[in-house]
Formats: sequence, structure tokens, C-alpha cells
Amino acid sequence: MKQPPSVPATRIDARPGKARITLMDYDESKFQEREILDIDEVLPFKESPTVTWINIDGLNDAPVLDKIAQYFGIHHLVMEDIVTTNQRPKLEDMENYTYIVLRMITCNGQNEMVTEQVSLILGSNFVISFQERPGGDVFDPIRDRIRTGKGRTRKMGPDYLAYCLIDAIVDNYFVVLENLGERVEAVEDEVVSNPTPQTLVVIHDSKRDLLFLRKTIWPLREVVDRLERGESRLIKKSTVIYLRDVYDHTIQIIDTVETLRDMVSGMLEIYLSSISNRLNEVMKVLTIIATIFIPLTFIVGIYGMNFRYMPEIEAKWGYPTVVIIMAIVAAVMVMYFRMKRWL
Repeated sequence: MKQPPSVPATRIDARPGKARITLMDYDESKFQEREILDIDEVLPFKESPTVTWINIDGLNDAPVLDKIAQYFGIHHLVMEDIVTTNQRPKLEDMENYTYIVLRMITCNGQNEMVTEQVSLILGSNFVISFQERPGGDVFDPIRDRIRTGKGRTRKMGPDYLAYCLIDAIVDNYFVVLENLGERVEAVEDEVVSNPTPQTLVVIHDSKRDLLFLRKTIWPLREVVDRLERGESRLIKKSTVIYLRDVYDHTIQIIDTVETLRDMVSGMLEIYLSSISNRLNEVMKVLTIIATIFIPLTFIVGIYGMNFRYMPEIEAKWGYPTVVIIMAIVAAVMVMYFRMKRWL
């Protein structure tokens, strides 16, 4: 069998780690699935008339990535982008394949956002997906449809498979947004009734997550738009209509993110206003108390002077009289404050 042209080795300073490689090969009538233990096993599928999906979990196995690059003619700069996991979503249409970068976002058991980069290589008869680490992803429904032959996946080409992977990632954003929306609603009730410093922490976390989602979705919209416009020769016209649906989903997600961002920004203002109002209430009470005691302190100050001749000091009912006067003064002031609705 003729070997593919040599491609420069990927310039990757990778830590040692074994990549997990799974392969699904199918057409409308037949299907096979297996885990690849030797990377050389994928070479016969490069020219296969069927559709081949190669999924690689883990980006630290440099020998495996080098061979993948050599077998499928992937440029070493593209491989560098694949292993550099802080890329923004983008699309690069190369000569023999299309390279797509996406961010897969999921929620863990604590409803915290977990993100990883997913890179797709779309060829004439294959799709190669690169994930940062082994573990769960959002592609299980696609695998089930391929196994059972349900839906259109087995009847369509690799471009439709790439659409399915993109659509699965985008649709999972709705799940993430639903969790964020529930968190925002819970904080919205708390910020009005009983705001605490922990409430402010949750608001800032939500604002940070929404900002990250916004930075992820905006470039993804551009990627899907380019695919929809048919800029890649590997995208068939029959797949474009499905990509339009993904584009509509990205617009809907952007609108939802913007709405939640406005809500979170409004909650931050409400929180600051609530704290300010609470402080004002405390200061008002303290001011009223201080105001009531000002005349009482004045009276006590007069009778606390050490003059020898003060007629009231020697009066039999002097002390109770002064106390009664002080009580009357305090009562009159409280009634006045209530009349003015200061209390």
C-alpha cells in the first residue's frame, strides 16, 4: 500500500500519556466499531469508500499524533493548534481537509462549567475528532444512532457527521444555559430578600461564566456561518440546510446569554442598592436614637455641674421631676418622628 507523503513532526512539548482511540466505520448497509490499540490500524481506512470516524481522547501521546498527521496529511501548524488547548472557535479550509475548533462545555455534579477544546478534521471520507482528555463527552447520542442505523447519519457522508458533532456541542449549550438560568433565578430571589456576601460571590461567578459563554459563542457563529455559506468544498448542499439550523441555535444562545447578562448586571445593582438601603436604615435608627438623647444629655449635663447653689438640687421632688421631664421630652420627640414618618 502506498504510504502518504511525509509531514513534519508536530512541534509539541507533550507530557507522556496514552491516548485512547476509537474508530467507527460505516455506510448505509454495514457498520463496525472498535478501539484502536495500534495506530497503524487506522491507515487502511484512509482510502475506504465508507465513512470513518476516528476519535482521539488525550493530546499528550506525541507518537500517535505524529502518525495521525503523517497518515492523513495534516499540516504541522494545524497539529500545533490541536494540542494548544486555548484556541478560540475557528475554521481553516485546507487543501484536502477542513479544520474546525470548538469548545465543548458541560456541567459537573456541582453544576460548575467544565470546558475542553474539541478539534475536528473533516476529510473526503473521514472525520477525526481530538478531545483533550478521556472521559465523558456529548457525542453518545450520535454513536447510538450510528450503531442502530436510526436517523440519517448512516445514509449521509462525513460532512453530515461533522454537522452532527457540531450540533451536539451547540445543543449542549442549552443545558448549560438552563443551569445558569436556574442559578440566576435563585440569586434573584435572594438578592431582594436577604443579600449576603456569598450572594455577591455567586453573582460574580455567574457573570464570569456568561462572559466566557459569550466569548465562545460569538466566534462559533462565524464558524457555522462560513460552513453554511459553502466555503468548504467538502460540505455538500444537502448538509447546508442542517448547518442553517445550527446557526439559528447559535443566534438563540447568544440572545439568551445577553438576556442573562443583563439580568445579572441588574442583580448586581440591586445587591448594591439593598446593601446601601440596609446601611441607611441602620444609620437612620442610630441618628434617631442620638437625636433623642441630645436634649436628655443637655438636661443631665446641666444638673451635673458642680455649682454649690442650685435650687432644684435641694428640692424634695427634684430628681423625679427631672426624670419625668426627660421622659416627656423623649416621648414628644418619638411622636414627632412618627408624624414625620421618620420611624
